[in-house]
Amino acid sequence: MVNWVQVANKQVVHRLAKRAGLRRHAVKVDDAGTVMTIWVPKHKLPAADEEQRRKKKNVQRGCSRLSVVLLHGFAGDGILTWALQVGALAKHYDVYVPDLLFFGGLTSPAPGRSPGFQSECVVAALRRLGVERCAVVGFSYGGFVAFRMAEAHPGLVHSVVATGSLAAMTASTSDAILRRFGAVSWANGIRIPDNAAGVRRLFAVGTHGKWWLPDRILKDYLDSFIFNRKDREELLQGMVIGDKDAATIPSFRHDILLLWGEGDKIFNMELAKGLKEQLGEKATLRSISKAGHLAQLERPRVFNRCLREFLQRGEVAGVYHDNDVGDVKVV
Repeated sequence: MVNWVQVANKQVVHRLAKRAGLRRHAVKVDDAGTVMTIWVPKHKLPAADEEQRRKKKNVQRGCSRLSVVLLHGFAGDGILTWALQVGALAKHYDVYVPDLLFFGGLTSPAPGRSPGFQSECVVAALRRLGVERCAVVGFSYGGFVAFRMAEAHPGLVHSVVATGSLAAMTASTSDAILRRFGAVSWANGIRIPDNAAGVRRLFAVGTHGKWWLPDRILKDYLDSFIFNRKDREELLQGMVIGDKDAATIPSFRHDILLLWGEGDKIFNMELAKGLKEQLGEKATLRSISKAGHLAQLERPRVFNRCLREFLQRGEVAGVYHDNDVGDVKVV
């Protein structure tokens, strides 16, 4: 039986990525055998022979662009999460879209399951691909990874954009969110559905508007993107730290944009404002109306504009020149 989600992913999403100049590449990141798949600008791929190396050098001489790394959450792999961003960004930046471990079909024999472990794998992959400086954009779980990258590798990370995420998840914050949803755990209550009804709840929690999809499509999505369950449950457990173990949020030197869906039901605006206060003056919080947790998919035009303005350091509060005036607020 045809899996229509897989067909759409390959025929539409992957084609959008390739049209933006990206190619999928596997990178070995440690001696234990951990391999990460990552969508890479085709002119940045490792050269297969001397002629390709020469062409690559010629391209690089005329192109010294900022690298932008897009990190996904639990709802899908990298390129599915950022399908509506790669085209807009690739015109001006070198875009890298990793599949975090246990999401892209690859696993790791290494025991680590924390956001710090994921961040070290991403950093190792970027280093092997020759990336020296980058802006990191993290959605949901990817935001936790982005903050760990910035904390541990300030020389690599130029700036951070976090959407629907936190710098750290304490046990008390986790418990409060789970209570709101009447869930006993992140895996069973929100993040790792095991049937079509669970996928429907996942999208209902993640979106501002109502996305109606037939059960057949929801089942195809489940078969396509929900796997490595045990490892993902361990990732969720590794995401939460004890209140007593929670260190003070590092004093980041980076410029930080907190780009939020105003109707985010998981990490709501109250949590976003608290994060902004913790991060201090280097952080800017902007909210997008009529958007939930999946703001980059619900309002891609507005999301992309805010992201480009931040990356270009041309952010001017309250000044917009299109029909989306008023959809973004500086909080």
